[in-house]
Amino acid sequence: MSNFNAYDYEFMSRALRLARKGLMTTHPNPRVGCVIVKDNHIVGEGWHKKAGEGHAEVNALLLAGKQAQGATAYVTLEPCCHTGKTPPCTSSLINAGIMRVVAAMQDPNDKVAGQGFNILKSAGIAVEVGLLEEQAQELNPGFIKRMQQGLPFVRVKMAMSVDGRTAMESGESKWITSESARNDVHRWRGQSSAMLTGIGTVLQDNPSLTARTGMQLNEQQPLCVVLDSKLQLSVEAKLVQSSGNVLVYTTSQDMKKINRLEQAGVKVVSIGNDKQGLDLVEVLTHLASLEVNEVMVETGATLAGSFISAGLVDELIIYMAPVLMGNQARGLFNLPFIENMSQKIQLNIKEMRQFGDDIRIIATLT
Repeated sequence: MSNFNAYDYEFMSRALRLARKGLMTTHPNPRVGCVIVKDNHIVGEGWHKKAGEGHAEVNALLLAGKQAQGATAYVTLEPCCHTGKTPPCTSSLINAGIMRVVAAMQDPNDKVAGQGFNILKSAGIAVEVGLLEEQAQELNPGFIKRMQQGLPFVRVKMAMSVDGRTAMESGESKWITSESARNDVHRWRGQSSAMLTGIGTVLQDNPSLTARTGMQLNEQQPLCVVLDSKLQLSVEAKLVQSSGNVLVYTTSQDMKKINRLEQAGVKVVSIGNDKQGLDLVEVLTHLASLEVNEVMVETGATLAGSFISAGLVDELIIYMAPVLMGNQARGLFNLPFIENMSQKIQLNIKEMRQFGDDIRIIATLT
């Protein structure tokens, strides 16, 4: 392990802040930041803004110009060494005369995975890895999981009352939480590669599932995914009319329904069933093949419970409003397999934060 100094921490922290600027724009690529430093002064910096455009290192080197000669590059992810839509960053760093590279973490992509570091070392560049690695990993949970496991990172978002209810018995649910909390939801949507819901939620609430965040530079709308085994989705649904990028998973072979949806611009994919309904692992595996990094699930208690039961939830985002909705209202998750205390699911609370009068809880399942 290298002995990093206070300057190293300062400049890597800056690189991480730069990387966050790409939270809503880099899909399907990882969010990466880079800072070029000479004599403990920043001479260039940049971040990856959008797939197909310059990587963080290239953008930082452009600003640094000739001052990159003999400088140190702080980068939040191992520089790429393969040619994709852009040339390899290792070549750019070598050609610019960089003498030292400090990276937060190794790239989990098999096309890189340490090879970038080896190329830099072979060129006589000093390479140090692992500075603020945990913070760098938190920037790209979906990219890392997709590279390592072939699955996207799954967040399930729910809103509830203090007594754990998500909707009235009739299905009425607008609005449990405040505008402040709902605005925060849109920020989470904005950084997601895909929004996923069930047909029941579409029929009940007719959501658009778009991200309304003020639209940053290059910001992308997430793919809209509907699980609809019987193809009940209407071409008049808001998400079909507003998204323009809708994917439906179904077991139906009704060509009349399939053709009607496809003529409206909806992509229909047939998949298999498991005991609970549509095969969720097959859904997520297919989404990963489409380079979907992060999936945000906004749905009812049954489908949300199915994701938990299948062990497919990486993170829960729960908004709790200071209201009571009564014992006839609908619950948060349907988890029928839990019959006694020994089967309870323990949560690890990562963060609690207040938005207006509401509390946002971010948790993982242990």
